[in-house]
Amino acid sequence: MEDRTFALPPAIAALVQARGALRDHYRRVLREQGSEVDLGFTLDGNLIGDIGEALAAELFGVRLVETRSTEGIDGYARDGRTVQVKATGTGRGPAFRCTETRADHLLFFDLDLERGRGTIAFNGPEHYATRNLPDEFRNQRMISRAQIRAADLLVRDEERLERLA
Repeated sequence: MEDRTFALPPAIAALVQARGALRDHYRRVLREQGSEVDLGFTLDGNLIGDIGEALAAELFGVRLVETRSTEGIDGYARDGRTVQVKATGTGRGPAFRCTETRADHLLFFDLDLERGRGTIAFNGPEHYATRNLPDEFRNQRMISRAQIRAADLLVRDEERLERLA
């Protein structure tokens, strides 16, 4: 089985370092004002998703599609399979929307921004990961860490996308 951990690329590491400097600066400012509030300046939401897509392109050669051009599909693998990319910076499992279109393949990255490391938590056919979701639902549904780990154990080596770097 492939090594699933990787160092975050320098551009992402620089972003995390800049966020840390911002957090430290305002911690000092707030302490000087007598405040005990800690602003997290968390990197989440769309930014983490964009980082996940950038990693899919860099690590697996996924050709990304135009934003929102195909709901449920973020790009194409080198062999033509459709790919959905998910990422978390919180240690939770991936969240899905109920879409008409499902991708052939799912890449899910678990990013530890503080340590500058990432883990490929899932690399396989999307149906293994989404089988526990109801056929229809509203908003988003999350698959737990345990469920995504269990789903990844079902993936055969030949079903995984080959990593470039």
